[in-house]
Amino acid sequence: MNNFRLNMPTEIFFGKDQIEVLGKRLKNENVKSVLLVYGKGSIKRSGLYDRIISQLAENLIKVTELPGIDPNPRISSVAKGAELCRENNVDFIIAAGAGSVIDKAGDKIIPLGAVLTMAGTGSEMNGGCVLTNEKTMEKLPTGSFRLKPKFSILDPTYTFSVSKSQTAAGIADITSHVFEQYFSYPDASLQDHMSEAVLKTVIENAPVVLEEPENYEARANIMWAGTIALNDLLELGKDGDWATHLIEHELSAKYDITHGVGLAILTPNWMKHVLDEKNCYKFAAYGRNVWGITEKDDMKAALQAIEKTSGFFRSLGLPQKLSEIGIDDSKFEEMAASALKNCPIGRFKPLSQEDIVEIYRMSL
Repeated sequence: MNNFRLNMPTEIFFGKDQIEVLGKRLKNENVKSVLLVYGKGSIKRSGLYDRIISQLAENLIKVTELPGIDPNPRISSVAKGAELCRENNVDFIIAAGAGSVIDKAGDKIIPLGAVLTMAGTGSEMNGGCVLTNEKTMEKLPTGSFRLKPKFSILDPTYTFSVSKSQTAAGIADITSHVFEQYFSYPDASLQDHMSEAVLKTVIENAPVVLEEPENYEARANIMWAGTIALNDLLELGKDGDWATHLIEHELSAKYDITHGVGLAILTPNWMKHVLDEKNCYKFAAYGRNVWGITEKDDMKAALQAIEKTSGFFRSLGLPQKLSEIGIDDSKFEEMAASALKNCPIGRFKPLSQEDIVEIYRMSL
């Protein structure tokens, strides 16, 4: 296990009606002016918007709004948010929705609070963000522990109205986050077994939330699994891989597809491509500890585990091939080159441009 640093400053309020703590929590921060950031309007349909506005009004907090944030957030939205923050002397940001929008001006980072309405991104407890540059058609990650939310409100009831397809995409994102940390070196027994527990929890509860969208316990387990999957705990002492995410970013940057859909298509093919005699023990352990595979031969168990993974994504109703979502091979070389432009890809197994193109082709 490598040396590591852990910083988890985010305060979590989990459960029904926890939105009621918002005003008091902002008062504790001596907040006078907030930027309320949200998406296309689902928080208004659900009633969450009114509850947030009521909390802010009760505490005499000025509100500036930035609606219409896209699922693949654009740099232009961040620039607009920065402008609004400067114009309105904003001293706190409330991000209500599936992701977080963080504004940075000079060396000052405006603190953030999140109200989660969809499980998947993990942004409610981490300092990472991924932004799309519309001009260059690039989707690039950045992050710092200084960008972690001060607090996050996680009420599973706000995920009841999330569509079946978006719920499935979020579940794929959660499992991919775990895979990126599990399939990495060095091995870390505690963290790896925690990853297996998160995967088993997701696999157990996924069919329930898809068939019973208002099942509170199932939604709560999926929501908390999404948080644990990307709040640093599973990657402690390890060098996460993140190859599949970086390869998928090219797809969602060029074609604006749902991130979780791209991950569901690519992940099993990444697994097949990198599998070899050296690392098959890891895939075998995943298969045995998560799926209950009893095969004693590591390579055979590994292959069965990969098939189980494909079957799981299929059971969620997610596409299995890029061709199903209108993507052909015309940009594979371009995307592979772009993926490698800013950093090497693959710590579990390094990938060349040819490797990435082959994974795309396997996914057709």
